[in-house]
Amino acid sequence: MLEKKLSDIDFNALTSKTFFPSPAAWEDQVLYFMMLDRFSDANETGYLDNNGNEVTTGTTPLFQNSEAGNAIQTETAAAAWRDAGGRWQGGNLQGLTSKIGYLKRLGVTALWISPVFKQVPFHETYHGYGIQNFINVDPRFGTREDLKALVETAHQQGIYVILDIILNHSGDVFSYATEERIPPYDNSARPIAGFNDAAGQPTIAFTQGQNLSSHFDNGAIWPEEFQEPATFTKKGAIQNWDNYPDYLEGDFFDLKDIRLGEGPIDQYHPSLALTYLAEAYKFWIAYADIDGFRVDTVKHMDTGATRYFTAVIHEFAQCLGKENFYLIGEITGGRQFAFNLMEETGLNAALGINDIPGKMEYLVKGYVNPEEYFNLFRNSELIGKGSHTWFKNKVVTLFDDHDQVRKGNNKARFCAFENGNQFILNAAALNATTLGIPCLYYGTEQAFDGEGGNDRYIRENMFGGEFGAFRSKDRHFFNENNPLYQEIAKILAIRKKKIEIRRGRQYLREISSNGIEFGLPKKSGNELRSIIAWSRIFDNREMLLAISTNAIQELQAWITIDFDINKEGDMWKRVYSSQPAQIGDTLVAATRSNRRAVLLPVPAHGFVIYERST
Repeated sequence: MLEKKLSDIDFNALTSKTFFPSPAAWEDQVLYFMMLDRFSDANETGYLDNNGNEVTTGTTPLFQNSEAGNAIQTETAAAAWRDAGGRWQGGNLQGLTSKIGYLKRLGVTALWISPVFKQVPFHETYHGYGIQNFINVDPRFGTREDLKALVETAHQQGIYVILDIILNHSGDVFSYATEERIPPYDNSARPIAGFNDAAGQPTIAFTQGQNLSSHFDNGAIWPEEFQEPATFTKKGAIQNWDNYPDYLEGDFFDLKDIRLGEGPIDQYHPSLALTYLAEAYKFWIAYADIDGFRVDTVKHMDTGATRYFTAVIHEFAQCLGKENFYLIGEITGGRQFAFNLMEETGLNAALGINDIPGKMEYLVKGYVNPEEYFNLFRNSELIGKGSHTWFKNKVVTLFDDHDQVRKGNNKARFCAFENGNQFILNAAALNATTLGIPCLYYGTEQAFDGEGGNDRYIRENMFGGEFGAFRSKDRHFFNENNPLYQEIAKILAIRKKKIEIRRGRQYLREISSNGIEFGLPKKSGNELRSIIAWSRIFDNREMLLAISTNAIQELQAWITIDFDINKEGDMWKRVYSSQPAQIGDTLVAATRSNRRAVLLPVPAHGFVIYERST
């Protein structure tokens, strides 16, 4: 029977077991983020199960290229497809559990799962950010036991599990006594009509201590401790997202802001609601053996609240033997703000959703100078630390995600246009082999190309259904024969084997067409069509990696390597090329213009990895 109160949870029973240990180094991991509702419904056929055997019992067949657009062949059908994208689609925990083998063979070592918690019943909050019960799983996703089974299966395959959690707000659990359903922010508490019932109407008394058991499944907010009216700020919706105190105290549209406490960071007084949130999320660590949390909307929380939560969670996890439980904060506001906030609060890493995705995408497509991306990892002047000290394990890097705030109303996956299909492998390779903890967004490995004026278009279904990728329906995309999937898997296998790529220092390399004049690649006009090379060095071992932004022809250039750890005549062996026939080719280190360099060829829109073989 599900607990209705936090005080009903038996933590002694939950913690009397052996827990899965944390990884020694999170920079060794490769994350994969999926919207659970859009990933798998466990009804696919013609894919490989967790043991590598073909599944033939499902009903949804594998997508074929000729089926692109099969859902939008008439305007009526297209409208239905678009409408479906704004509703629950049916992905669930059992479906994800059945695809752990697919992810492991890709090279994924940690899952980041969108929120799984019970949602308000009267909104289409398929994304999971409208929580009504903080200690239950939404029945559309499955059950608590399904979550536990998923984590156990992932752990058996050596894969960690990170849950997306929310501290800043709940779902639309009450209504204001105002004419507007979503009134604008006001610096004083607004009157409340009542907690919302299953139909979204404020028919439930807005007070704690009433017997609300009849509303347990779909009304008010749970556990019961959150029903205290002081849980919420009750000041209406944020109007100016950068204006203080609106962005700290206001609601996210109809998602209700939770009052977390008050005071300066060193004398912060957590609210009862914040202590309850900490207890709720401690429950999930103990119950399901979770390995980390991605904390949503950190910018909109008091720094004292964030510090309190991180301390409580880290201490609890360490009591369970999870010495490196990871807390990743969604922090907007730039690198300096992110670094300062992490230093103050104890968050382990920041989600790199500001500068990194855009500069990574536009570098690979040849529209920015490489320094703009690589200099993101060289801000020692700002933070007083070396170029690799902070970033190797303190930022999660990605180039596609579910929000794309940076693109405003022009949402588009990497492959949507601008030679995306030609350069997508380079984007995945750059993400996987440069500093930070790399994260793949679901569908990237299948070259999803969603784009449009709404988030839904970059949240396509992997499992088909009514809102499949490539404007399709009723076809799934768990295709391990996709060349992109296979090449990403090869790159991630090398990353797993080579500590230089996972943990090494990083250097953008100068290039030269003639071996005499060297310099960093620069745009000519509005474009850069060049080799871009970088080294990862760990101890005295160096690996050289390069992409080409030229989509038409192979390029060749002299590339500098470390002068001190390489000798003239050293042999360099190619261990990966996007043109497989070239693997095994060798280069010879030479001295050019007082530099140590190798003459490096890179295929058109290709990626290569070399290591010293002598």
